[in-house]
Amino acid sequence: MSARHEKLGIKQTIQRDWMDRVVQMMLAGMQEKEIRTDLDNYLSTQKQSGGIGERGQKTYKMAIGILASWFSPDKELVAFRNGLLILAADLPQKEWLPLHWALICASYPFWFNVARQVGRLLNLQDQITQAQIFNRLKEHYGDRETVARNARYTVRSFVAWGVLIDSEAKGCYEKALPVVISDHNLTILLLEAALHASPEGKGALGLLLNNPAFFPFQIPSMSGDFISKQTDQIDVDRYGLDEELLKLRD
Repeated sequence: MSARHEKLGIKQTIQRDWMDRVVQMMLAGMQEKEIRTDLDNYLSTQKQSGGIGERGQKTYKMAIGILASWFSPDKELVAFRNGLLILAADLPQKEWLPLHWALICASYPFWFNVARQVGRLLNLQDQITQAQIFNRLKEHYGDRETVARNARYTVRSFVAWGVLIDSEAKGCYEKALPVVISDHNLTILLLEAALHASPEGKGALGLLLNNPAFFPFQIPSMSGDFISKQTDQIDVDRYGLDEELLKLRD
């Protein structure tokens, strides 16, 4: 287990267009120092809830830490990030959402775990509440105000990204229409994100394909044999009659 699996780190709402801006700069060949300078200036004009803020509003330096998942990832995530960036270069910007989702899930497993609880609840009911999400997170992270606060920012980010919808009842949410993913390489990278988000770095293929943390997406089914031929980042072990276990390659 690395420090990634215990940190919370979602200390404010993250807007999707901030993530898009970073990827645009990376694809344009800008270096980390240039990207940080741009973000420092740009975010100082942005409201946390979206849109342009009042003049003199503070820069959201905490957001830059999350956005750095793209331009300065943890060492063990560099190859993973590179794979996502290759796909980003071939996709229109409007289709980058699953790329951002995958990277934040891997970089901040807390995001992944909040998404998993949200997905589980949405599998049971049409509307869910903040309290239901927080109560489930307590089982893993404990009953701390910092956990509830980071979870609120994560959920509000889900809303900002359009994967959750505010219902008419205050504090309640509904699921948006899922994004259909047909690209098998993108699906494999989402599965790899789930493995990076797991302290063990492994999981049964069937459970990964149906992981509730991927509630915003409709992803295709595939075999472990196909995955092993498409990537050198994941090993596939077979056990039982038809069970397949994916694990990150050392």
